[in-house]
Amino acid sequence: MIVHIFEEVINGREYKIEVSAVDAATWRAQLACVPGGASALMPFYGGTPDDAARRLTNWLALAHRSSVKAV
Repeated sequence: MIVHIFEEVINGREYKIEVSAVDAATWRAQLACVPGGASALMPFYGGTPDDAARRLTNWLALAHRSSVKAV
């Protein structure tokens, strides 16, 4: 099985993303399992490894962005 690894820094946090083929036209991106780390995040799917990883990184950016209070 071919696995693509993407390392991203999103909002100051480091992530390692694994992307693997589901079938000929679908790729699954998920956070790489690290000892002691969380692994409950749902996978994201795309037509290419880059597309699947981009969908996951976009979601992480939204989920972990810093909130700024209006003055």
